[in-house]
Amino acid sequence: MKNYLNKLALLWAVPAFFVSLGAKAQTADAASESVSTFTLNITADGASTLTCFLPSQPSGRAVVACPGGGYSHLAMEHEGTQWAPFFNRLGIAYFVLKYRMPQGNRNIPLGDAYQAIRTVRDSAQAWHINAADIGIMGSSAGGHLASAVSTHAPADARPNFTILFYPVISMDEHVTHRGSVVGFLGDERSNKTLVDEFSSDKAVSAPLTPPAIILTSGDDRVVPPATNSIAYYSAMWAAGIPCALHVYPSGGHGWGCRTNFAYHEQMTDELAQWLKTLKTIPKQ
Repeated sequence: MKNYLNKLALLWAVPAFFVSLGAKAQTADAASESVSTFTLNITADGASTLTCFLPSQPSGRAVVACPGGGYSHLAMEHEGTQWAPFFNRLGIAYFVLKYRMPQGNRNIPLGDAYQAIRTVRDSAQAWHINAADIGIMGSSAGGHLASAVSTHAPADARPNFTILFYPVISMDEHVTHRGSVVGFLGDERSNKTLVDEFSSDKAVSAPLTPPAIILTSGDDRVVPPATNSIAYYSAMWAAGIPCALHVYPSGGHGWGCRTNFAYHEQMTDELAQWLKTLKTIPKQ
């Protein structure tokens, strides 16, 4: 009964409009690492949701994850919910965003991501989170969304750090994943002004863009690292913003948290170390 009441106390801290109990299709491992798991509606119709995994020993840090899928679908498991045990073991509250597909309207996924960050920030006290220590994570096209939020979001929705896995960065369909460009910009993909605006390497700005870590494979043929991951790293370096870049010799594209990725243990160790040494603003 006590645990049930504790869970209700957490949920009551969120406006009733957003609450939808019972995260669907959660893995047993992910749930076992969390003291509380639940799902919130980001949109009134439930088309966009936020699956929440709160750790038993919170450090105050939080991460909102944007799975990939080329802006046509979402890899919700290996780039989403299956990461929950890793982050919860580090005391990090973890949230997986199911964002709506843009179908050429870039404001749809951007709006969902902004609302996700705002929801976590607004509920920070109830969920034992430092509102100034909330990061965004993205894989592939989700990496483009995460980097776009990091470079374009207004202050109340801008994350404090960024984690990018083999991200789509450029919106130039000749040097990046064309399907992601078509999904995000639609018929406007020939508009050079928009292409430049939403090519995240061209939108990096100090001190607004937060620190980042980028993890990718040198043999990625889906999202070329030279014109995407390395381009973002170069822009961060030029702006004097802390950024780590890890390029693994092999692995291709889309490995997420799958353990059959040859460099899985190295990758998770390097990510954990980066998170450990990441400077944060003291909780107010």
